[in-house]
Amino acid sequence: MDLKLNGKDISAGLLFLVTIVFLRLVWGLLAQKSRRRLPPTVKTFPLIGGLLRFMKGPIVMVREEYAKLGSVFTVNLLNRRVTFFIGPEVSSHFFKAPESDLSQQEVYQFNVPTFGPGVVFDVDYSVRQEQFRFFTEALRVNKLKSYVDQMVFEAEDYFSKWGDVGTVDLKYELEHLIILTASRCLLGREVRDKLFDDVSALFHDLDNGMRPISVLFPYLPIPAHRQRDRARARISEIFESIIKSRKCSGYSEDDMLQCFIDSKYKNGRPTTEGEITGLLIAALFAGQHTSSITSTWTGAYLLKYKEYMSAAIEEQKNLMKKYGDKVNHDILSEMDVLYRCIKEALRLHPPLIMLLRQSHSDFTVKTREGVEYDIPKGHIVATSPAFANRLPYIYKEPDRYDPDRFSPGREEDKAAGQFSYISFGGGRHGCLGEPFAYLQIKAIWSHLIRNFEFELVSPFPEIDWNAMVVGVKGQVMVRYKRRMLSIVE
Repeated sequence: MDLKLNGKDISAGLLFLVTIVFLRLVWGLLAQKSRRRLPPTVKTFPLIGGLLRFMKGPIVMVREEYAKLGSVFTVNLLNRRVTFFIGPEVSSHFFKAPESDLSQQEVYQFNVPTFGPGVVFDVDYSVRQEQFRFFTEALRVNKLKSYVDQMVFEAEDYFSKWGDVGTVDLKYELEHLIILTASRCLLGREVRDKLFDDVSALFHDLDNGMRPISVLFPYLPIPAHRQRDRARARISEIFESIIKSRKCSGYSEDDMLQCFIDSKYKNGRPTTEGEITGLLIAALFAGQHTSSITSTWTGAYLLKYKEYMSAAIEEQKNLMKKYGDKVNHDILSEMDVLYRCIKEALRLHPPLIMLLRQSHSDFTVKTREGVEYDIPKGHIVATSPAFANRLPYIYKEPDRYDPDRFSPGREEDKAAGQFSYISFGGGRHGCLGEPFAYLQIKAIWSHLIRNFEFELVSPFPEIDWNAMVVGVKGQVMVRYKRRMLSIVE
């Protein structure tokens, strides 16, 4: 028997073996893929996916699908897959993941035309981290103390112009005061004293240029975008002139603008006029809406629930007995009752109702029921403070205004662990301006409580779901009467 193999036989055998190995690999990959535990998907129409439902009201959609699908689910929006994480048990990776895994940059590109080139979401992560360091340094305690003095001055000056009695739209008044305070603390003396009206109008045009359509098409040539771009160019001219003037004079101010002028990157490079302008715009956008919206909700709830207003008044009396009429950073920090009233308003009404990330790698999450889901690379990952802050297994009677839920002994925001309360985000991308916001709102409401009596004369306000930053719908009309808070027993 001839046992010799010719070349053709060997080639055929090798080809057969390679084919078998290849098929096994393909089968293994397909089997692995089939074993992936993908999140349940919201049933939607083809092509446009869940876009129509999402645009009608994302919180309504989240509420309905959470009840049906649980704390992790995916919705198709056009050609994008958005996977929602609801609750602290599944949100840890969202808040803690490194930028290489979950990134902000891609999903927040719509901010670039407003903030401008070379800052925040228009730079890579390493540069953005350095710019966030500039923000951190501008918000250190020693800086906050000087900002508080300016906040108190602005509040006293603004409300000194009110009469002894009157009726005002609290929402409008607080919005106006917040922008005045921000101009002094952030944008600087030159803007506050000389250019406030011009710069305020320009920021209004910038604000109007951020529409829901801007998220998908930030450069669409619509009138609002064209006006936004003109305003951005003019703001850049104004601040370039202010920055050059300060540098030439050598005169230093105690504001965030000066902090950015003095900031340097790790390689020693100073910030440019364009970067400083962009960082200031980002700071104002981050703080203005949050503070004005939250201060308005805080006031509305205090006027509705007299027991909490009484507790806040009693706290002010005790502080006045201790310190007199003086108000500074340290005294504001002692206002625990007012702090809880603000925090509860912010729990019920976080201005940013959606937080987003872009996934750059596959990862797994486990629900509180122990179910594991594999989240594929390429998904947009989302969470909703507006919904997560009202989960009934975390908060008792979650739709009720109850500041005492944060008091020692209850602390419901800690009961389910980290990320149970996410009005200011958390983790790697927690809001740097949170201490500034609380101090600003405390400065306003401590002054109002000490100097006025109020009555809410319009219906309790509704939520304006149509706004990019979700706030108060319509007017909040209050009747006021000037009086000095008496500390005599």
